Amino acid sequence: MKINQLLNVKNITILMYISAACFLYILSSSSIELFQIKKFNEGLNKGDAPEYFVQGYEARFSSAFQIVKKGYFKEATILFNNLAKEGTDDQKSAVYYNLGNIYFKRGLLIKGTSNSSAVRDEAEYLFQQAKKAYKQSLALNNKYSASSLTAELLLVPFIRRPRLK
Repeated sequence: MKINQLLNVKNITILMYISAACFLYILSSSSIELFQIKKFNEGLNKGDAPEYFVQGYEARFSSAFQIVKKGYFKEATILFNNLAKEGTDDQKSAVYYNLGNIYFKRGLLIKGTSNSSAVRDEAEYLFQQAKKAYKQSLALNNKYSASSLTAELLLVPFIRRPRLK
């Protein structure tokens, strides 16, 4: 085929319609996104909880997990505690397992910072919370055998026992 045969009025018209349809689709999706951003910002300015850009359970779980990797344990704890209120038993079990890991890591980080009784008490509290979270994970789904191992074996040496006088 020659170029002259391809560039006839009919083919050019079809190409123009396709280009116009693609442009309108891109324009409309951009407009919708801009509208959502505007509503989101208005809600924030009013102090309301944003209704747009609501993430699914898996996306929120992934966000919390990534926050843990960056070392923001308190923020991740809040996110995981919110996730623990919803989802399937398997999902909740994974949430409690990760909460146990957070409490355990925080306890380890705090334990070595000072010999004061306040620091020891806080570390002990975090280890107890970790053990509780691991047990909740196992109660919901016992496939997380690491929860059992961590709760029973790893926490035992860290929990302060009363001393005999």
